Amino acid sequence: AGLYGIKKKDQITDTILKLVSLEKQANSYSRSLSGGMKRRLMVAKAMVHQPPIIILDEPTAGVDVDLRKKLWENVRSLNKKGVTIILTTHYLEEAEKMCDRIGILSHGELVALDTTKNLLDRIQTKIVNFVTDKKVNIKENTLNSLKIISNEKNKLCISYEKSKISIDQII
Repeated sequence: AGLYGIKKKDQITDTILKLVSLEKQANSYSRSLSGGMKRRLMVAKAMVHQPPIIILDEPTAGVDVDLRKKLWENVRSLNKKGVTIILTTHYLEEAEKMCDRIGILSHGELVALDTTKNLLDRIQTKIVNFVTDKKVNIKENTLNSLKIISNEKNKLCISYEKSKISIDQII
């Protein structure tokens, strides 16, 4: 906070540490923290000067499920407080759950930018992988628009047009 010129009386260190669940490590050296704690510390450091915009570059890469959940709770909390979050992720599921708008980059070019709902509505063909206890015998012409990509042992990969058939019909 001092690097940003924030006076001691205006610092909200304890609040930020609580937000990222690091209040018990307040007096620890960063080198003694676990990988997940270091991730949370990086988010905390980005928040010390209470910026209106925070850019998070793959904040959940390499963290466990519990920590991922906690980080997303923290991000949602910040967003509800009026902070704009710009997030990069390779996980479409995270983008769907966390973002109001999604931009898709390909080779450095912005190829799509829209609301999450509108982008998902654009996707007509879905690909689904099933893992079963035995090989499934299914023919491509069984259901309208169903295409079998692969069918080996207990793994079946199919594609279908979501406007012509629903996943519950396939199941």
